[in-house]
Amino acid sequence: MLQSAALVRSVASRASATAAVAAAVPMRAKHTLPDMPYDYSALEPVISAEIMKIHHSKHHQAYVNNLNIAEEKYAEATAKNDLSAQIALQSAIKFNGGGHINHSIFWTNLAPASQSGSPSAELNKAINAEFGSFDAFVEKFNTQTAAVQGSGWGWLGYDKTKGRVVITACANQDPLQALTGHTPLLGIDVWEHAYYLQYKNARPDYLKAIWKVVNWNNVNERFAAASRK
Repeated sequence: MLQSAALVRSVASRASATAAVAAAVPMRAKHTLPDMPYDYSALEPVISAEIMKIHHSKHHQAYVNNLNIAEEKYAEATAKNDLSAQIALQSAIKFNGGGHINHSIFWTNLAPASQSGSPSAELNKAINAEFGSFDAFVEKFNTQTAAVQGSGWGWLGYDKTKGRVVITACANQDPLQALTGHTPLLGIDVWEHAYYLQYKNARPDYLKAIWKVVNWNNVNERFAAASRK
């Protein structure tokens, strides 16, 4: 009888501790997969509908799911004051959080060719000042981005401290702003899942073609906001 009473008290104690931890974990809104601003087939023939569907509904969704899981575990570790667990979870938050940030920008950076627009006068002026011409900018961007070892991204960003546009290549899913402080204007995904089904191992061909579907209206808006004093 005594053992039974002790067992009940033990179970109750554990339940109470679990409830206390749950109460200490702050409620937060979960990240969700953003809707695509166009149909999966809208970027053809530059990027196939099959690639876009897999890229968005499978790869980006996986980053969102894993980010939510990592953040939930981090919140629990924080409530328990478990510093080791918090540190261990940071790489998962960085990777999946970066994947979510990068892809959310990427979808808006693209548009059907008929709606892609062109760089604004202000952005074109900034590009010319930094790279000499728009063609020279594209060539340098493609060269640096094609040279990414393994998986990563090529970015046109805005360095607010120096008032200039810059090209940066980032590995894996490292987010540009967190890594460099530069505001992302245009990001091109060079993970193989972004192009391999269509371009195979010819990453330079993918980079050459994707400029036909860059949404310059979106990039212009980002530049205007970033460069506003």
